[in-house]
Amino acid sequence: MDVIKNYLDKCRHIIEVVEKQSEEIRTAASWFAETILAGRMVHVFGSGHSRIMVEEMWPRYGSFPGFNPIVELSLTFHNLVVGANGQRQAMFLENVPGLAERILRNFDLSPQDTALVISSSGCNVVPIEIAENFQKKGIKVVALITNAHSAGSTSKRKDGKKLSDFADLILDTGAPAGDAMVYVPNLDTPVAPGSTVGGAILVNSIKAEVARLLTEAGQPPTVLSGAVIVGPERAVELFESAYDQHAHRLAGLYKSVGAGLPVESC
Repeated sequence: MDVIKNYLDKCRHIIEVVEKQSEEIRTAASWFAETILAGRMVHVFGSGHSRIMVEEMWPRYGSFPGFNPIVELSLTFHNLVVGANGQRQAMFLENVPGLAERILRNFDLSPQDTALVISSSGCNVVPIEIAENFQKKGIKVVALITNAHSAGSTSKRKDGKKLSDFADLILDTGAPAGDAMVYVPNLDTPVAPGSTVGGAILVNSIKAEVARLLTEAGQPPTVLSGAVIVGPERAVELFESAYDQHAHRLAGLYKSVGAGLPVESC
């Protein structure tokens, strides 16, 4: 059995699943472009390994300002595995009710904003409540899940609702239930997950379409680009400009935080 070919074949299937969602991708991109053109930000949230998709959107080569990557280290810091800041704690915190509200309390949200919330199962409490709180603020939510995995999983939320219940648009990574895609002879559990593959393809498809829409609207994005493409001086110029633009947009999410609200006790 050629397990490498098996995995690659399944990845090709994932590409086919993503391709069938082209209209949904265009819709998501149009919402996100409207937000960026309005001077606001697209909030991108993922806990656990979904953090990978958040950072795939921004900031990295081939990406541009307009996205607010919300990454909580307490939910995503995996490299220690055990001990202080270990995986057990992160998985526990991922299902603490009320944490999502505390996270979003840091931002001055607007109905002009949009959001991309990523969770393969769509069943952990924090991502679900993040989406719920966005919708309460009139913010359109795009959920990036794995349909097969979510359908076969039980929500950790008491009322049984999943991320898909708080989404205006749903995108599917195309991975199987359980995520792992390859069965090795004489090994009873599958290996090699696929949701990251599908998620990265979806995120970058959205990114490309947003860039097209912004450019057509007369506001071409400032893209982080390698010196090998644009030369060292231009690369530094683009990075500095893009980071400054991000800071200016982010400032708008802080300037009215807590305005009109009572002072909270510690």
